Amino acid sequence: MKYSKGNKVVLIGDGAVGSSYAFALVSQGIADELVIIDLDETKVHGDVADLNHSAPYGGSPIKIKAGSYKDCSNADLIVITAGAAQKPGETRLDLVEKNTRIFKEIVSTIMQTGFNGIFLIATNPVDVLSYVTQKVSGLPKAQVIGSGTILDTARFKYELAREFNVSTWSVDAQIIGEHGDSELAVWSQANIAGQSLYDILKDNPDKQHRIDEIFINTRDAAYDIIKAKGATYYGIAMGLIRITQAILKNQNVVLPVSSYLNGEYGQNDVYIGVPTLINRNGAVKVYETQLNSSESKLFENSAIILKEMQNKINQLIA
Repeated sequence: MKYSKGNKVVLIGDGAVGSSYAFALVSQGIADELVIIDLDETKVHGDVADLNHSAPYGGSPIKIKAGSYKDCSNADLIVITAGAAQKPGETRLDLVEKNTRIFKEIVSTIMQTGFNGIFLIATNPVDVLSYVTQKVSGLPKAQVIGSGTILDTARFKYELAREFNVSTWSVDAQIIGEHGDSELAVWSQANIAGQSLYDILKDNPDKQHRIDEIFINTRDAAYDIIKAKGATYYGIAMGLIRITQAILKNQNVVLPVSSYLNGEYGQNDVYIGVPTLINRNGAVKVYETQLNSSESKLFENSAIILKEMQNKINQLIA
């Protein structure tokens, strides 16, 4: 993949997540051009007008328009938020079959345009749909990235920051694995302002009982938000923005995204949330975080769950 002269983003899906992402993209001035595609063309035109009116106060000039799949041919980055939404009481993996069918059609249509940029997937179940996108597109694994556990990690940092009364910027901790119920917190590597969380807990035994609650709050946050307002979108939109920055600005930053494993962590042929080096060429290197025995078992279980889902939909993408 060659460097592009511009920073053109095509957004497919103008629902709550997509429109939140578009607004953040414009306000932060990350891209030179934004094209929005959705079946609801009336809403797209309304959002495009609204975003263009906000652009004079944004981070930098940007061209925003409603488009079609032909606009994908020279895109640097395609962000897909389209698909069936998660309903109250429904797990992310319940969505797999219906969204696989949707993605097969979307990705096949995009590839017919000659697209050779980077896919960034946000639709759930994001790990499995990232796998679907890579298999259907035939693009190198580095050019297909899922949002993975970037939002879960943000939620985890928020919970820890609140518990220890520090800024989230002073928390170094991550969630890896499936973006879903089998995800795991890497407690063994977590630190607050450079101090091991384990060491902090030794000095504050009264907080030890809060550990399980912090993880549960992190893991189940989406269900609580969906119950309260129907969907989550601000958090994931900002996570997508962070990944977009890393790609378009060639930042070489390590983020917990859904990447394809080819031997890393002892796993093969699976997309799963892991620390990954992101730059203009995509997800270029997976970093293998040192896990303790308990964490390793949890990660392996998460990978098994995702592989089972992949096996169920392989016939749909053949």
